[in-house]
Amino acid sequence: MQSSSQDDLVTGINVTPLVDVGLVLVIIFMVTAPLFELPSLKVNLPQTHTKEGEERENVTVTITSDGTMAVNEQIVSASDLEQVLKNKIQSSGEKHVIIKADKESLHENLLLVMRLAKGSGSKTIDIATEPKESGYRR
Repeated sequence: MQSSSQDDLVTGINVTPLVDVGLVLVIIFMVTAPLFELPSLKVNLPQTHTKEGEERENVTVTITSDGTMAVNEQIVSASDLEQVLKNKIQSSGEKHVIIKADKESLHENLLLVMRLAKGSGSKTIDIATEPKESGYRR
């Protein structure tokens, strides 16, 4: 006669502990994965906000893609730009300059206007941009 302990032989593998270990590893990887995306250099980025609807006495400089410049809608040559800009800024109460540069314009022209505006007594300089369309595309 056979004993009852031989009848209860384990013929299969219990996979429950294996599944538990696998799930714990998945959770550990999910928690630690964002840590691998941190940049190697810490940088304190500036914060920005928009000011819409605020009325100011502005001096607006427009730069087209072909290099044509205008101060408050008055087209000026590159040689006259400094004097015209200085006169407009001095007569402006707030000494605020807005630069509207075409995205195809040369950076050289933008930097020239910024340098001349600062040298002419401008207190603040803003570069006009178009807001990006927000929302997700599906």
